[in-house]
Order: sequence, then C-alpha cells, then structure tokens
Amino acid sequence: MKIGVSTACLYPLLTEKSLEEVGKSGIKDVEIFFNSMGELGKDFVSELKKIKDHYGLDILSIHPTMSLAESFMFFSAYDRRKEEGLDTFRRYGEITDELGANFVILHGGKPNGILTDNEYFERFFEISRAVAENGGTLLQENVVKFRANDVGFLKKMCDYLGENAKICLDVKQSIRGGYSPLDVLKAIGGNVKHIHLSDNSADKDCKIPYKGDFDMIGLLNFAEKCGYKGNCIVEVYRDAYGDYCELFSSIERLKKDYDNTKKSLEKSAI
Repeated sequence: MKIGVSTACLYPLLTEKSLEEVGKSGIKDVEIFFNSMGELGKDFVSELKKIKDHYGLDILSIHPTMSLAESFMFFSAYDRRKEEGLDTFRRYGEITDELGANFVILHGGKPNGILTDNEYFERFFEISRAVAENGGTLLQENVVKFRANDVGFLKKMCDYLGENAKICLDVKQSIRGGYSPLDVLKAIGGNVKHIHLSDNSADKDCKIPYKGDFDMIGLLNFAEKCGYKGNCIVEVYRDAYGDYCELFSSIERLKKDYDNTKKSLEKSAI
C-alpha cells in the first residue's frame, strides 16, 4: 500500500505551488485537489505534469473543485445543468489520463435532494461512465451532511451497483458523521478503493499523523483484511500543523511504521 499526501493539505497555497512543495519533500505519491475551474485548462495541467515528471511523482487521484456544487449540478431535476456537469467531469477524466492518475473523487448529493436512492445510484453510474471515457474511475466519498455520509446508504449503493460502486473512505468525515471508519470497511470493504487518512482525538477530529490517538496502522491492516487493495492519502486542513516539514515528516514516519508492521507480520507468518 502506498501512503501519500493531498495537495489539499497546503490549501490555500496555489495548486501548482502545493505540488511543488510535495515534490521537494521527497514524498512521491500524491492526490491533486483542484481549486478553480481555470486549473482544468490544458496549459495548466501541462504545468502540473512538468512538476510531476521533474520530481518523479505518482499522481494517485484528483479531487474536483466543484465538490460543493455537485448536489446542485448532478442530483437535481434540471437535465441541462447535469449535462454541463458531465462535460466537466469528462474533462477530469481526461486529466487523469494526462497526469497518469486513476481516481476522481465525488462528494455527491445532499440529503435534501429530490432523487430516490436508486435514482441517485443511477446518476452516480452515469457520472462514472463520463469519467471512464478517458480511463478515469469515479469514487463516491463519505462526506458529512451529504447522503453518502450514512453507512447504510453506502451499503445500499454497493448492493445496487455491485462492483460499479466504488468508494473513497475518509476517516475524518466518518468521525464527524459519528461512526467508526471500521464500520464502513466491515460493511463494504471490497468496494472501498481509496482512503483519505488523518489522525484525531477527543478535542479535534482532523490531525496530522501521530498528533492524535487514532490507530492508523490498525485501520490500514484491518482494511486489507476486509479486501482493500488500494492506497492511502493523508488529507488534513492547514490548521492541523505548523510548517510543511511537520506535515511531511509525520507522513514519512507513518510510511516507515506501516512498512515495519508489514515486515513483522510477514516474518511471524513464516
């Protein structure tokens, strides 16, 4: 399992400068969070690719800038707006190809939407087909105050769409939603394809690794037991750490501890 970092951790630093800082840190595995529609342009993505190639980065996933508008764009009754949204996500699918990424993250619709659950699932599948036209894979993220925050909703989605339901599990969002991320893995572990990881404690639900009391290594090991075969991206907010070195060193420590744990488990199995 690769353990990397999201450029979202450095927000509001400009996206290209965030990617540059990650490159300088020595961390190779990255999720790029786009922060404006202008960043979808060919020239801008080419600039990101130059940074990626210069530092030898592996872009694992991308996160659209329109996440707060997705409920309005995709999960309403106005088809023209939906079609415009599909065109935008086709572009994100193209960007996955241009940057060598795979996943595109979707927040989805809010609970006050007019669609039934099954209509929501069909709409998700429609968006996923648009992303897949250029090889990208759409993931539904569990986000508090959105319909996919509910574990039962995610389970129903996976039952309805089968292997076409692909999920991004965000640890801080599950904590905010009042449930353990282990509950998601127990319910739909085989459908989880990507993990957004963060630490937490009783006083704060989003911290960099080793600043809280959450068993991150235990979660990753449990995920693999539940059939998880993906990677892990540390995604926290800028107020979760001091300087960039503090963030990056915590991730390097997490990578080292995870590798050591895997080696110990392999030795004990011999």
